[in-house]
Amino acid sequence: MVKNVYITKTNCVTPLGFDVASNWQALLKGQSGIQRFEKLGMLESFYASVVDSDKIDTAFASISDKNHFTKLEKMLILALMPLIGQYNITNKTAFVFSTTKGNIGLLEDENNAVEGAHLAVLAKKISSFFGFSTEPIVVSNACVSGVLAIAVAKRMIQTGVYDNAFVVAGDAVSEFVLSGFNSFQAMSEAPCKPYDEERNGVTLGEAAAAVYLTSRETEVRPGAVKVIGDGAINDANHISGPSRTGEGLFRSIESAFAEAGVAKEKLDYISAHGTATLYNDEMEAVAFNRLGINTVSVNSLKAFYGHTLGASGLLETVIAIESARNNQLIASKGFAKMGVSQPISIITKNEEKEINFFLKTASGFGGCNTAVLFEKVV
Repeated sequence: MVKNVYITKTNCVTPLGFDVASNWQALLKGQSGIQRFEKLGMLESFYASVVDSDKIDTAFASISDKNHFTKLEKMLILALMPLIGQYNITNKTAFVFSTTKGNIGLLEDENNAVEGAHLAVLAKKISSFFGFSTEPIVVSNACVSGVLAIAVAKRMIQTGVYDNAFVVAGDAVSEFVLSGFNSFQAMSEAPCKPYDEERNGVTLGEAAAAVYLTSRETEVRPGAVKVIGDGAINDANHISGPSRTGEGLFRSIESAFAEAGVAKEKLDYISAHGTATLYNDEMEAVAFNRLGINTVSVNSLKAFYGHTLGASGLLETVIAIESARNNQLIASKGFAKMGVSQPISIITKNEEKEINFFLKTASGFGGCNTAVLFEKVV
């Protein structure tokens, strides 16, 4: 018999707050963490969603007097700390770390050792801080990393390798990342507008998020969610461009529903990737229409948080879980007029709705796509 796997606890650290409650209240008010910044490297000005470093330092000082951590490492520890304190870490507890670029910013200083930017080194540094005895599991697969980490943890629990898992994801805004997206001419000249006809690119952001997964039914309470299906398909379309037919995303979602054994008609809400690039948003609309789920309420959170890369899938899952707990849909900020060729049901205003089944999707460079389906515990 396949084990049921649940997410029972969540947390996040973003420009909108250092816990889920403060983030949720900010979203209800339509607040965004995106701001305009002046020159950085070759960029004269840009929009981004950046966590205040002084606030991070202050919050971190309240839990540790160690000062050898980077900003990203502090964010990851702050995101995970409230969850760790509630459960015992054993040799059957997995530590799953998700990121796209990790401490890549360390390479901007020639005095730093290259090893510091290795993802395995970063993962071990965070796991050691909390005393994990198991080897960290690193999930780094472009921008699907955060949601893929949930699928990886779920599968490992179901196979019996672990009883439970802590998943943490994070990425930071750096000159390296900004320059990379700018070289693709993929950065928006203003705060991003997912699915809107005037969208013209991404706004980058930084955040950390964490969740706790378990198969122990005794730890499950109303408000938790069951991870009931997942799929991760690479369409191998292009190094940066998504499939015009949405094939990879289409098959990922199909796989998630097949595993869950749930009819698509039961789906109440989709938390989509919605980067606000011309091709990503169009691809998602095509895939949703091919699947017959284009009438399901859908939003993107990128105009609130920016694109937080490897953290985005996990952060947006945390917020989607909060939407389900509160039976509340959040408007897709930045959207005014449909800008994709096939109809989808963009959430244009906050509204109450019973949410029992919801889907989180993500797509990224290299043709990667991931979808995870959730059921609320009532």
